[in-house]
Amino acid sequence: ARHIAQVLPTPDFDPEAPAGTPEYANATVYKIWHLAFGGPDQPGRLYAGTIPGGLFVSDDGGDTWELNRPLWNHESRGGDLFAGDATSENQWGGTPASIDYGVFEPGIHSIIVDPRDPNHLHVAVSSAGVLESTDGGKTWAGRNRGMLMDYLPNPEADWGHDPHFVTQCPGQPDHLWQQNHCGVFYSDDGAQSWKKVSDPDTGVNFGFPVAVDEQDGRTAWVVPGRSDAQRMTIDGGLFVARTEDGGQSWQALRNGLPQENAHDIVLRHALDVSGDCLCFGSTTGNAYLSEDRGETWQCLGNNFPPIYSVRFG
Repeated sequence: ARHIAQVLPTPDFDPEAPAGTPEYANATVYKIWHLAFGGPDQPGRLYAGTIPGGLFVSDDGGDTWELNRPLWNHESRGGDLFAGDATSENQWGGTPASIDYGVFEPGIHSIIVDPRDPNHLHVAVSSAGVLESTDGGKTWAGRNRGMLMDYLPNPEADWGHDPHFVTQCPGQPDHLWQQNHCGVFYSDDGAQSWKKVSDPDTGVNFGFPVAVDEQDGRTAWVVPGRSDAQRMTIDGGLFVARTEDGGQSWQALRNGLPQENAHDIVLRHALDVSGDCLCFGSTTGNAYLSEDRGETWQCLGNNFPPIYSVRFG
């Protein structure tokens, strides 16, 4: 974390300055929220998304890091204050996930590298939205068309969206899924546009994680929660919802999951899929596995500490 923190301040920052000096005092990374690998032809490439809204890049396996300044200085965030043409109008909001650190800052929790082209990137920011780069991070453009937010006067505003997690189908990379603070969204055109595909009658709306089938971009799974104000299961029963038609319909999968007195919530990185296997863990320390695409579930263990991330190796 110290390597990452050292590149946050102004361009004339001295990376050798010891902790406690004025230069170092301005360099704060509150949380490393997500790590991602580069493409097959980028050995050693790693990405790190942080609170406060920084994207860091390493080309030596994490020994050294560099802040992606085009994103840090994006016009939606006020521009580059050292370039002389900045607006200083910051349209990025904070995320409640930063409140534990005594701040209200944005955070990058999703970094997607296109398997066809490692220079094609998507990142998701709470609370700003989704951004895309097609040149390895030299330039960035917002990709929020079709997204809606019910907490701002203009639900279709360009910025201020709160994606909870965004993921991509490896076999059909133009298919992206997003569990958002305001519902579930789906794109089949590479995030050029989004469609809200929530189904409140099934309970599919609020939640954090989403996983997509490795080959079929129309098939995805979510673990719904009740609401922002009540972050727990719906009516005390834990279930996973699956769609196989791009969100036109959803099926609630409950077999093997507790249906009484369950108060689990599953965080954004705590659901994963590999082939026909799915696995997720909850904040109440319960872990569940399905080997048949969610049709049935088995408990792997209870009373663990809160589970923040689940990934297949």
